[in-house]
Formats: sequence, structure tokens, C-alpha cells
Amino acid sequence: MGIRILNGGFLTTVQDMGRYGSQETGMAVSGVMDTRAAALADILVGNDENEAVLEVTMMGPIMEFTEDELIAVTGGDLGAKVDGNPLPRYEAVLIKAGQTVSFGGMYGGSRAYVAFAGGLDVPVVMGSRSTNLKAKIGGIEGRKLGAGDEIGFRSPKTWLPNMAARKLLLPELSSREHTLRVVMGPQDDCFTEEGISTFLGSAYTISNEYDRMGCRMEGPVIAHKNGGDIITDGISFGAVQVPSHGNPIVMMADHQTTGGYTKIACVISVDLPELAQCMPGHTVRFKKIGIEEAQELYCQWRDYLKQLEKELNCPAEPASELQAVGLAAAVNEDRRYWGDHGTYRVVVNGTEFLVELKREIEQFR
Repeated sequence: MGIRILNGGFLTTVQDMGRYGSQETGMAVSGVMDTRAAALADILVGNDENEAVLEVTMMGPIMEFTEDELIAVTGGDLGAKVDGNPLPRYEAVLIKAGQTVSFGGMYGGSRAYVAFAGGLDVPVVMGSRSTNLKAKIGGIEGRKLGAGDEIGFRSPKTWLPNMAARKLLLPELSSREHTLRVVMGPQDDCFTEEGISTFLGSAYTISNEYDRMGCRMEGPVIAHKNGGDIITDGISFGAVQVPSHGNPIVMMADHQTTGGYTKIACVISVDLPELAQCMPGHTVRFKKIGIEEAQELYCQWRDYLKQLEKELNCPAEPASELQAVGLAAAVNEDRRYWGDHGTYRVVVNGTEFLVELKREIEQFR
């Protein structure tokens, strides 16, 4: 079938890249907090990057697999294990039926992501499988996962092309100090020059009031010209609200669709994953950049994802006719066999195997 939840952990939900197209009705986008980690997890197991994953917050779940499946765990290091042994992160790993995956600590970052090859069998609600906890829709009955929940796999896989290459370098998550790049506006003209300088020149500490809706920070007061209230307008993921109390609040994945506080800036898309992995007590500084630079950084990230997906999913090319002639000649003249290297799918009695071949020389007797 899929997975059986034995313990749901602190906050484990089903999320994808979000529920777009319904904000005009008041429906939040939701989706994963760390879009970078979630996208990489999906690509590592051959999924579209918008496929639903499990978002694991701080203390992770315990889940038993009832069917063989390839998974990838990315994001924060929350002590992922399989049957009590360390489970590699940022790597496609085959989990067998009967094995148990658990999370046992917080060694860096605050959120981990688990992607399942072929996707989870979760209903699509308003174009997304994401869990909206406040509206109680999406995911599993619109709530966090708990003991006894079962989720099936839509199209489980035990092999993928280029398995040996489905491994990425682990990100550095040990820092407690972070610099987030921002594009100023849309209400930066509501702040004094001193207020702008304070915002860009001060360190802010992430408070305990940090959840999927927003990240409240504490530090030097950012001065307004005429208070922090405005006529309500739209809000985006990463918008930095500054109410009249003068401290910033960064809107996160479950942010409301509109709000009536001044927004001094917006954290750029490629830096939001770093904030998603922060913890209360970490310090943040804001750095101003132009919108053109922000767009260029985003385009570079998109290009990287496309290239990674292409490299991992490119099947091994069959030998050309010329290569085949050369192989035959080698066998006839030298009685030696040159095996073409690559990754191949082999089906034996209905069971699929992924075979990695390396170039070898074999002397015939």
C-alpha cells in the first residue's frame, strides 16, 4: 500500500508547492516552507518538483513502509534513520516493505522533506495536495499526521535511471546568523529615512512566535512616518510587514491573503528556504538588492533544477552501429569483451531491476 504512521511527530503534513489561483477567495497558498529542499527531494526520486512530499517540522514522525519504495530525505538534519540506522540525506534510497523510517533529533535546520517516487495517493483539492491547517483542507483531512494514518503510493518505484548519480552535497545548516536579501517596497515610502537605515543596518532575533504563517522578529524599532496601518492589500510569501510596534514579521507559506500593515520589503524567493530552516534565537540581517538581481538569481536556480532533472532522468544511450562493429571486432581479434557503461532497466519474471554496468575487459577461455 504505502506508509503507516506510527507516531506523527511534532508537526508532519502533506505539502506540495502550493494552492495557487484562489487567493481572491481568501484561500491561502500554503505549500512547503523550504521550496528548495522539497524540489530537490522530488527530483532525486524522479518526480515533478510539484509532487506532494511530507514536511517534517522539528521532531519527526515514525512511519512503517508496507510496500517497497524509493524515497529521498532533504532539508534539515533531523536525525533520519531506517530501522535504527542512519538514513542518507539528499540521496535516493530504496526502503523495503516492513522497514521503519524515523527521525530522532535536531542537528541542523528545522524542517525535513520526504519525497516518494511516483507520489503519494492524496486527493487534489482546488488544484493542490497541500495541507491548509486553518481551513482544514488538503493533505489528510486538512490536519497534521497522527498515529494510525495510512497513505498509499500512487506509482511506487524500486529503480530509476542513473541511481548512482542521485546524490547531492549536503547543505550547511549550522549557522545561527543569516543574511536575507530583500527587494524594497511596496510601502517603503511609509518609513522615515532613519527607519529604512535601521531595517537595513540592524540585526533582528527570531522570536518564539514563528510558525508556518509568519516569522516574528525582535530588535531595533523601525520608524514609520505616520504609523503602521494601511488600507488592506495583498500579501506574498516573503513580504516583510512592520506593524506600528516597529518590529518586522516575514510572511511564510500559510500567510493570509491580505493585510493592513505596511510592508517595507520582500525577502527574495531564493533566500526564503534559508529562513524556513531557521530557529527561534537565530539572528537575521536584511540586505537590499534590485529586482533585476533578484530575478536573475531566481532564473539561475530554475536553470539549475532543469539541468539536474535532465541529467538524472536521461536514459543510457544504446551503442551505435559503429560501436557495435568495433565490439565485434574486438571479440574476434583479441577475444576480449568491452562492456558499454551506463544504467539499464532489466525485467525478470515481472520484477524490475536497475543494473549499473561499468566498462570491463574480460578474457575468454
